[in-house]
Amino acid sequence: MNEGTETARGRHPHKALSARKVAAITDSGRYADGGGLYLFVSPAGSKSWVLRTVVQGKRCDIGIGSLSLVTLAEARDQAHNLRKVARDGGDPLALRRDQRRTVPTFADAASQVHAVQASGFRNDKHKKQWLSSLTTVLSQCGSKRVDAIGSADLLAALMPIWLSKPETARRVLQRLKTILEWSKAQGFRTGDNPAVGLTRVLPRQREARAHHAALPYQALPGFVQALRTSDAGEAVKLAFEFTILCGARTSEVLNATWSEIDVATKTWTIPANRMKAGVTHRVPLTPRCLKILEAAKAVSDRSQFVFPGRRGDKPLSNMVFLMALRRMGRRDLTAHGFRSTFRDWAAERTNQPRAVCEAALAHSLKDKTEAAYHRTDLFEKRRELMNLWSKFATAKPGDVVALRA
Repeated sequence: MNEGTETARGRHPHKALSARKVAAITDSGRYADGGGLYLFVSPAGSKSWVLRTVVQGKRCDIGIGSLSLVTLAEARDQAHNLRKVARDGGDPLALRRDQRRTVPTFADAASQVHAVQASGFRNDKHKKQWLSSLTTVLSQCGSKRVDAIGSADLLAALMPIWLSKPETARRVLQRLKTILEWSKAQGFRTGDNPAVGLTRVLPRQREARAHHAALPYQALPGFVQALRTSDAGEAVKLAFEFTILCGARTSEVLNATWSEIDVATKTWTIPANRMKAGVTHRVPLTPRCLKILEAAKAVSDRSQFVFPGRRGDKPLSNMVFLMALRRMGRRDLTAHGFRSTFRDWAAERTNQPRAVCEAALAHSLKDKTEAAYHRTDLFEKRRELMNLWSKFATAKPGDVVALRA
């Protein structure tokens, strides 16, 4: 292997190479420039720069780059900087890795975090909302490197929605914290998370959380009768009444499959991955619910879904209940609000313990002490409660009487 002439004479070379010499070299070998910088020429003729130095007591070769990308002057500058790091006890190899690592923009970081988080989302709607909620932030600072994002950027993006859309703004702030924490964990950022503590400088949100519009429970029997005679499709009417009688969420009913239904035990078991709390939930089926399922079976056209859409391979749209309410002239109501109707009825018209009523709605008990004593799902108690609810909801309006359980 060829060596630089200065090395051959036993002296340490200093800037032994020149641009002209580098261009003229054709033989393979190692050519010293000085300070541990070498030009390596491969048998195939390619040329590259390598720094040979001592890093934390060990001799290391650090690649600086190809001659086609790094000039002699640039190679000398990089070699000088790397030697200085080594002399100060640092690790120039780690420095090189950091320099070569591309720091993503805030928009790219958000997309990567979304891809990681999406595996834990319950539905497609949540997946879409996660990114779409960040539109305002991304439009203002999405092109900035994630390590350059500061509190001022986040404040400017949050202020327009902080008071006008408080609930959305709080979700956005939480997602910003997550993105920046991920960026720090990936080594793209250092220091404190600029999203933490922002609420101390943002104006206080005074808007009360809006509740879903709910029907007074006294009017429920009349509503159920009106629903049955409405011009909504048969499958829609069956699904809506089933939702009310089970105290279930819209998505839980619309995505229900026949494999979840056990007619013999009069039980509908909703798997954990379809529940908001991520816990399997059993629903006791009342006689009226079983009749609804029997009717649904006749129109389901062998679909796996209990309440399929027109094509059969997909469930009914999550807009069908809203459209049914509009056809009935009830723009003041939401399907989700019937869960509140049930809860009000259970509190005022039954003697069932609070834990039973909350379990019927698949709510987790917030009181940890109370929750610790409830190691069952209170299924039989809930069956009594739901039978009373079904009788109340489906009675003719003039026949409604006070019920206690």
